[in-house]
Amino acid sequence: MASPACARPCPGSASIFASGDGGTVSTVIENLLSRKQKLVEQLEKAQSVEDRDKIEHQLEQINTALDFLDRPGPESGK
Repeated sequence: MASPACARPCPGSASIFASGDGGTVSTVIENLLSRKQKLVEQLEKAQSVEDRDKIEHQLEQINTALDFLDRPGPESGK
C-alpha cells in the first residue's frame, strides 16, 4: 500500500546544503532520524488508513533522504 511520490517537495521538507566538513550533514541526519522515530511512534497509534498512508509516505521520504546522505560524495575518493 505505497503512496505515490510527490512531484515537488512536500510541506516540511527542506533543501540540504552541506559544508565541506560534513557537520551540516550530520545535523541533518540526526534531525531525520529523530523525525523518523516520532513518525514510527505515530504510525503505531494511527487508526485511520489515511493517517497511516500519510505517515508511511513521510517515512519513505525520510528513508530516501537518509539513503542519499549516506552515499559517498564525489570528493570522498581523494
